[in-house]
Amino acid sequence: MARRAARVGDIAGRLLRSGICLAAACFAFAATAAHGESLPEALAKSYQTNPALNAERARQRATDENVPQALSGYRPQILATLSAGFQAVRNLLPDNTIQSANLKPWTIGVTVSQTLFNGFKTANSVRVAELQVRSGREALRNVGQGVLLDAVTVYTNVLANQSLVEAQRANVAFLQETLGITQKRLNAGDVTPTDTAQAEARLSRGRADLNAAEVSLAVSQATYTQVIGNAPSQLRPADTIDRLLPRSRDDATGLAFREHPAVMAASFDVDVASTTIRVAESSLMPTITLQGSASRSRQADPTLGTFGTDQASVTTQLNQPIYDGGMAASQTRQAKEVASQSRLVLDQVRNQARTAAVGAWVANEGAKIAVTASESEVRAATVALQGVQREAAGGQRTTVDVLNAQQDLILAKARLIGAQRDRVIASYTLLSAIGRLDVKNLGLKTPDYLPEVHYHQVRDAWHGLRTPSGQ
Repeated sequence: MARRAARVGDIAGRLLRSGICLAAACFAFAATAAHGESLPEALAKSYQTNPALNAERARQRATDENVPQALSGYRPQILATLSAGFQAVRNLLPDNTIQSANLKPWTIGVTVSQTLFNGFKTANSVRVAELQVRSGREALRNVGQGVLLDAVTVYTNVLANQSLVEAQRANVAFLQETLGITQKRLNAGDVTPTDTAQAEARLSRGRADLNAAEVSLAVSQATYTQVIGNAPSQLRPADTIDRLLPRSRDDATGLAFREHPAVMAASFDVDVASTTIRVAESSLMPTITLQGSASRSRQADPTLGTFGTDQASVTTQLNQPIYDGGMAASQTRQAKEVASQSRLVLDQVRNQARTAAVGAWVANEGAKIAVTASESEVRAATVALQGVQREAAGGQRTTVDVLNAQQDLILAKARLIGAQRDRVIASYTLLSAIGRLDVKNLGLKTPDYLPEVHYHQVRDAWHGLRTPSGQ
């Protein structure tokens, strides 16, 4: 009996040490080095290198070019022409003789056109282009929020999976040792073969759980590399951002309704559609154009002589559409329907933003409760395990009882790790739901991408084929 108590006490001591190690892994969220990569650093890398975000920035730069294209309607159009050719001439003269010649005519000229009035089409087109730029900026900001939230998710997933792997490894080590001690006790006649079989079964389950945790970790690491741009290494614990979150659910919904980039983009789209109606209506109004031209032509032949003409003119032209087959009328009606659709889309996006904000608020509050509950569960499971250990040392509990208590503690710690991960993600999700998940609010140590810089570089550009970046 003394030997049995000693062996059970040895099991209890080792089990307690395993529990302490698992708790440390759980509450630290991951074992990291002093110079590991932090969550803000990972977010900064993703913000600068993410392909999807950079593609959206390129799309926005392309959208900026709509403004100088629209402004070109205010500027003169200059056209130079040059023509040259060969002409064979054969003339029948009054005396019934035939005269032939080979001519080489050429003409050179330049034409300058300036639109004086086009039914305010140019002004409204510029307005449409500017509103498209503002809508695109909000869409870009929304994509940026999504990229940062994805980075938070992959970062915390790696941390959580690392902790789960550590927990499962500690569990497998404990089960292996338990199986060895159980086999020795079987040889001594202290336990039955059933105890050994149950210990073997638990060890097999533990190895399977460890393998599943390692697979999940490998997948999360690969996803991390895709989103962040580098493989994870020595990640630091991730913290919540409660200091940046709204104080109430009403504040969250109000901010989302007013400031979420998707809502603001949809609002600008309504303005775009409304202004497009005026662009379509301008096709029904008169157009006044001032045009000046100058040309010189020559027709040289040694037999017929040399002939040339010099011309110069300045004309004003007024065009009033009478009937175009119903094209302008149809385009106007179409623009009105698009405007009506865009207003409905705005209402829909606002409702979605409000719903997302409520969901994010509730999820964040629920995550707080889940972490507290999981911590209580871990403490209770730890106390229960210690009690079972003491009872087993006194011969009142079996090895199976200890294994069951250990399994309960492992599951509780796994739930706590998941709750801690969800808590971090939920806080960032709420910040994204109110439209404030960006470099400035997070205080990331990386330059913020400012789309207005490119816009001002190209807005008043009259010429040039190279982009501001040199392409």
